[in-house]
Amino acid sequence: MKIQNLHDVTARPVTMEGAFRCTVRWLLSAADGAPNFAMRQFEIEPGGYTPRHHHPYEHEVFVLEGEGEVWQGDTAHRLKPGDVVLVAPDEVHQFRNTGNGPFKFLCLIPNSAAAGQPATPAECSVVGRS
Repeated sequence: MKIQNLHDVTARPVTMEGAFRCTVRWLLSAADGAPNFAMRQFEIEPGGYTPRHHHPYEHEVFVLEGEGEVWQGDTAHRLKPGDVVLVAPDEVHQFRNTGNGPFKFLCLIPNSAAAGQPATPAECSVVGRS
């Protein structure tokens, strides 16, 4: 068993091209002995966003705090605390903060995907949506 506090994990900038004002904390992963899934916490500052991208694995999201939206291709879906999202494999997606405070969510991915590099589709702008 591993027990730790969120605030004991360093928040690091998301460095993938197309990210803006976004950090991630790797809360649990294979390095911690988790056999199947990695748990991450993302925090997006007001006006910030994750890259618009896709990858061959699903991930599950639970919104903790703030206001935001997830883009599914060209369609935006509003998100608020308590909302859950399943992003299917190869689905083009992006998370954006639409509020005045931090937008925070948990994101789980398979450990096998943690070392992979998501792809930014040619038709997707890496500078985000206006």
